[in-house]
Amino acid sequence: MAEQATERMVVSADPARCFEISADIASYPTWAADIKEVTVVERDPEGRPAVVTFRAAAFGRSTSYTLAYDYSEAPGVLAWVQTEGDITSKLDGRYVFAATPDGGTEVTYHLEVELKVPLPGFIKMRAQSRIMSIALRDLKARVESTA
Repeated sequence: MAEQATERMVVSADPARCFEISADIASYPTWAADIKEVTVVERDPEGRPAVVTFRAAAFGRSTSYTLAYDYSEAPGVLAWVQTEGDITSKLDGRYVFAATPDGGTEVTYHLEVELKVPLPGFIKMRAQSRIMSIALRDLKARVESTA
């Protein structure tokens, strides 16, 4: 059964800048703590990463997975679905970027994860918390440091 989580954070940059940084997937290893390697397998007609293979740290080991990106709601949403994974059977998610009245962006991160091997609840919760933290806090730090 898939686990779902949603978190929000306000970033001091406009939605277009937040989308730009999050869509620069090849740069993730330089700022997203657990992402060790990114390989863009396929690009869409606009040159954006469409199919990407990742190597990341997870549960004290290395994991690999491939995501297919959907830009149909860009620049308000960056969405993806997992197409392959060694320890996950589902790693689907999306960033949603909404302007705030003060010129910032509320970033909502939604993730749906299903593991191939059952793990105790506390381990899943800790892993989910780490993924959400990296996805939001590291994105915020990257966007605000390059603004």
